[in-house]
Amino acid sequence: MAKAIDRIYSIIQSLGMSARQFDMSIGASNGYTLRMKKNHASVGSDILERIVEKYPFVNINWVVTGHGTMFGTDTTSTAEQGVPERKLTYKEVEAIIEQKIKAHQEDELNNLMSKIKQEISAAKKEAEQ
Repeated sequence: MAKAIDRIYSIIQSLGMSARQFDMSIGASNGYTLRMKKNHASVGSDILERIVEKYPFVNINWVVTGHGTMFGTDTTSTAEQGVPERKLTYKEVEAIIEQKIKAHQEDELNNLMSKIKQEISAAKKEAEQ
């Protein structure tokens, strides 16, 4: 089962950053992310808070639980939560779009695999008769 650090690493990749760049951006020590990933360690709440502050478009619920989507929120918008909205950078928008495309492609592949399995099952039944 994937841990929060694995999901954080996915965010880093989606943003097109190196782990070091990400560590610096959230004020973590140099090599923090890679060290945590290598050791399959748990991420501290202070790091989660820094991620939310620096990258408010990241769905923290997804980071912690793996439920929902990588970007965006599950319930209320940041404006409704009293958090001032900020403009997304080009790289952030690109990462959001890329994640949505990957999710869509994954859904399509899963649907295709289901159809293929059904066809194989039907063909086996037909061949048995």
